Amino acid sequence: MSEVLNECTEARYPLEAFAADIAGIEMTLDARAIRMKSRDRYAVSPLLRTMLEGKEADVVVSPTTLDELKRVVSAAVRRRIPITVRGAGSANYGQSVPLKGGILLDMTAYKGIVSIKPGAVRAKAGTLVTDIEKATRESGWEMRFHPTTARVATIAGFVAGGMGGPGSVVYGILRDRGNIRAIQVMTMEEQPRLLELTGPDAQFAHHTYGTTGIITEVEMPLVTAWPWIEAIVAFPDYIDTVRFGVTLANQTGITRKVVSVQEWPTPRLIRQFAGIVPEGHSICSTMIADHSWQDFTALVESQGGKIVSMSAEGQGPYGAPLWEFVFGHALAQIQKSEPKRSMVEGFFRAPDLVDLVSRVHAKVSHYGPMRMELIRIGGDVVGSGAPYFTYESAEQMATLVREMQEAGAMVSNSHTSNVRSVGKKEITERDVAFKRAVDPHGLLNPGRFEVEDSSDAKFAIELPTDQWDSRLA
Repeated sequence: MSEVLNECTEARYPLEAFAADIAGIEMTLDARAIRMKSRDRYAVSPLLRTMLEGKEADVVVSPTTLDELKRVVSAAVRRRIPITVRGAGSANYGQSVPLKGGILLDMTAYKGIVSIKPGAVRAKAGTLVTDIEKATRESGWEMRFHPTTARVATIAGFVAGGMGGPGSVVYGILRDRGNIRAIQVMTMEEQPRLLELTGPDAQFAHHTYGTTGIITEVEMPLVTAWPWIEAIVAFPDYIDTVRFGVTLANQTGITRKVVSVQEWPTPRLIRQFAGIVPEGHSICSTMIADHSWQDFTALVESQGGKIVSMSAEGQGPYGAPLWEFVFGHALAQIQKSEPKRSMVEGFFRAPDLVDLVSRVHAKVSHYGPMRMELIRIGGDVVGSGAPYFTYESAEQMATLVREMQEAGAMVSNSHTSNVRSVGKKEITERDVAFKRAVDPHGLLNPGRFEVEDSSDAKFAIELPTDQWDSRLA
């Protein structure tokens, strides 16, 4: 083992001494395993494929207990070896790709439900979201919302790097007050501490890519679980589809979970929708509670739409839950047909949301068909989406961003890999102070969120995107 350690690290980090410190804890130096664990789904971005090429850990460590995790952290700090925490690697931003090598901390074996009570569930970091949903549904509860990658994503990965998902049309996003009950984190110190972050303080660990403490447990709010009906509604005109989507999103009396508008020819680009959607029609993909079905069908009829598919959740003719064909997950489906398709992440907020979407669509529709999820941010219905365009160059992508901004949209950066440059995290002096306190040596996922922003990793290409501001606060 020592010869392999010396050969593979070139003395960049004292891994031989580290291995001795954590003897008995699962670790691997297998090149194939390291390569696999040092990636997530960033390949959907043509820019990140270049930026993160060749970035890998030196060793993968997989603790199974809290005591093992403490030993790993203590040894890493003592030897000054950086740690990049990883769950299932289902994210699209490359957040869990080690920029400076070191330890890839695989948390997927640290899993299990801690507690379920009326209105709340608590689980260990590596617990799959779908396993949480299965457990809570046994007592009639479900999460307010979940990622579209719920079948593979861990709960800690979701809160550390996610934003929203199916259910966000009603309950908002993770940064909205009350959507995370508590996060327990371990500090990156030689004598690690466990901190319980509750209420607004839970935001210290949300969307920071594991740079502000190692998440060990998460407590999330629950709501009543309903039998869901998946429906695809078709319209001949895209803006009519948007209008229906906005109307449905605002129907507080109809229990809904997904409202996703996809412009033609998106239904043709998604192979699984072949034969379901009429030629030339845009669609609104939805999930409606069975008790609201009659009111929903009446709304569809009043808006001039046609229901072209309906099924129980997960039983549709497209072979997967409908929520795997919306949000960023839809791009992965489209790339199976057209690998060069890409997108940016626009946000649309205005008193007349349909008018704003219409203006942006008129400006950028020549790039490709539009995607638009309706969600809530700060209580308001907001559109999230952009065209699926065929990637040609970074300059082309930057032009698209500017044109969307000129038409009134805000655009975050889904083609970069650190907290500040993505633009979704509102960073205050308290956030920086917390980072300094829990990671005094800057060893957690270095380059992704540093105390001094000048020390953040700088990628070769920066898009002219927006930072989160008062328009979406």
